[in-house]
Amino acid sequence: MLGFRLMGIYITIFIMSWTRVWVHLVFATKYRQPFLNDTIRMRVFQHMYDNAREKDIFLDSVNGFTDHAHCLVALSREQTISKVAQLIKGESSFWINKNKLTTRKFVWQDDYWAVSVSERHVERVRNYIKNQEEHHRRKSFKQENEKFMKKYGWEPANPRSPNSRSIPNSRSLK
Repeated sequence: MLGFRLMGIYITIFIMSWTRVWVHLVFATKYRQPFLNDTIRMRVFQHMYDNAREKDIFLDSVNGFTDHAHCLVALSREQTISKVAQLIKGESSFWINKNKLTTRKFVWQDDYWAVSVSERHVERVRNYIKNQEEHHRRKSFKQENEKFMKKYGWEPANPRSPNSRSIPNSRSLK
């Protein structure tokens, strides 16, 4: 806030930055192991939501299935996708292992998938995330991933490598 006097009148100017960048973030368990069974899945997602609030991350929606999670996040002006993903994934892995929710060490895979979401599509993405269990009765995570790669024009950097990263193809850059 900036204030000054002009011709005997005190004028206040509010100076602030306001941003809301919606991101649909998806990440999988290491080797797509089905660690997130019915017994722990909702507990893990609730913890992710609570922890995000503590870290000033606006996690609007979180849900997923046995081997992956979907998050709808609104980034603040000082946040990056990579930092938010790191905080959500890293702390939740630590919490799952600390509380011994799985019989083996729990790890998220290193990579994630993220796309921006326009304001007019936020509700659609919210519903998509909310209905993950129903969705995955009909379609596997692999099928879902392939659909998104095609929709957004992503191709594996090296299709023969199991650790290849996806890169946009030339169609998606136009």
